Amino acid sequence: MSDDQSTPAEGVAEQPQEGEQQPETFDAEYVAKIRKEAAKYRTEAKANAEAAKRLAELEESQKSEQQRQAERLAAAEQRAAELEAKATRAEVASTTGVPADILAGPEDSSAEAIAAYAEKVIEYAGRVNSPRVPKVDPNQGRGGSAALSSTGDQFAAALGPLLS
Repeated sequence: MSDDQSTPAEGVAEQPQEGEQQPETFDAEYVAKIRKEAAKYRTEAKANAEAAKRLAELEESQKSEQQRQAERLAAAEQRAAELEAKATRAEVASTTGVPADILAGPEDSSAEAIAAYAEKVIEYAGRVNSPRVPKVDPNQGRGGSAALSSTGDQFAAALGPLLS
């Protein structure tokens, strides 16, 4: 009897089953060519990055002192405006009780920032509108004058009319 197991002939590749992907192979010459080309592009990119850095340094060195001062002044004015706005928000927050981060508004106009801001507003509105526990008033229910401060004075005032 002979073996019923069939083996593929040498040199003949098995066909991939349905759904399987056959890895694509390339000859060594093509791979070497592609690697050489990629190395060339990496070298060019590195040279371009260095050239861009040198160009930025050159442009910075050619700026006049007046241009540098104008840039510093603009940055300082922007910082001062931000600090003024922050101080104003803090002042209004202290007088109204509204937190300064709510007075500042959303960080930017992205959907995520606006949604986060809306959550803060909803949370604050819930705290403000929730019923509050009343504060204890130690003088509630007491009668008499405020001049009687010690227990002995209060006792004398209570018994004074009875003893006379």
